[in-house]
Amino acid sequence: MTDMMRPNTTTSERSSVVVVGAGPAGLTVGNILRAAGVDCVVLECESRTFIERRPRAGVIEEWAVRALDRRGLAARLLKHAERHTACEFRFAGERHRFGYTELTGHHHFVYPQPLLVTDLVREYADVRGGDIRFGVRDVRLHDLEGERPSVSYTCGDTGQRRVLHCEFVVGCDGARGVTREAIPAGRVRVARHDYGIGWLALLAQAPPSADRVLFGMHEEGFAGQMPRSPEVTRYYLQCPPGDDPEGWSHERVWTQLRRRLAAEGAAPLAEGELIEKRVLDMHDYVTEPMTYGRLFLAGDAAHLVAPIAAKGLNLALHDAFLLADALVAHAAGDSSGLEGYGEACLRRVWDYQEFSQWLSEVYHGASAGDPFRTGTTLARLRRLFTSRAAATAFAEQYLGAAEGY
Repeated sequence: MTDMMRPNTTTSERSSVVVVGAGPAGLTVGNILRAAGVDCVVLECESRTFIERRPRAGVIEEWAVRALDRRGLAARLLKHAERHTACEFRFAGERHRFGYTELTGHHHFVYPQPLLVTDLVREYADVRGGDIRFGVRDVRLHDLEGERPSVSYTCGDTGQRRVLHCEFVVGCDGARGVTREAIPAGRVRVARHDYGIGWLALLAQAPPSADRVLFGMHEEGFAGQMPRSPEVTRYYLQCPPGDDPEGWSHERVWTQLRRRLAAEGAAPLAEGELIEKRVLDMHDYVTEPMTYGRLFLAGDAAHLVAPIAAKGLNLALHDAFLLADALVAHAAGDSSGLEGYGEACLRRVWDYQEFSQWLSEVYHGASAGDPFRTGTTLARLRRLFTSRAAATAFAEQYLGAAEGY
């Protein structure tokens, strides 16, 4: 809910910045502000335990890890993350290794998002002494177009209504949060794309069957494998949108994974207990502009990219770096970064969205039931392994390694 009237409350405080949402974007902003001496408060509706265990994938692009490291936020990541230098496409019964590091000199890091969130919470709250308030309820934003915006909320422990007066509000509360809803109708445009498919997201208590990400293009649907740890593996299976995950038994899941990832010379899949089953409906959206008055959106509050290309976490971090640096610069008297924040973010956002759409056709074209789409999908795949120029261009987009956006 959004109440544009100033709330009545018995407890009033002041902070330069209020960050709504303690995901990767919000925590990164909080850490950078804290390190620069800019006071801020982070509000989160869930508990600390919940956000540290919330299941999310964790493919992080090299540029993002380097940016975290420059800010003192990547010590554990660099120590424990896996470095991936190649992926593998499986189609027409054959295996095709794609060595993107050989083409570009860059690589991916695989580090589950809950571990990154745990690191960022620890650094912000325990090491840097940042103010983070968990379990808040009924968050509302006020006077966003004025010079003195505020955020009110109900304390989960006491039930007391509190208000934080501030200079800026940072909205990092995701797709279903309150911050984007605070922008009045007519002041924002949300561009949305629905792929009309779902992915069954699975976690298996089993070692990976290959030491790299696998993409299986099959007439019955896409399948993917992502190594997560020596004991746990992430799998995806294309399914109808809104499908019931309980309709996917252990036997059905592994039968489909074996079928869709089958290829000559491939090792058998290592099966194990399925410890998570969720259906993700594939869709994208982009909110323009990403700012309204004193409110700045970041991460999924501003844009969502389907996990087809594993770009969502990376876009959230990109937003956070730009916004936090701009807020620090503003505190020192330079507001140019804040003025250009949305435009600078959206260039990369739209580039990643376009790549996700292109890759979706590669993943899902063979199962569309259309011979023409099947033929063009196979042509795209074969081009990756017959043209170095095409392969290098793909690798650059896959890694987010372009020189500029």
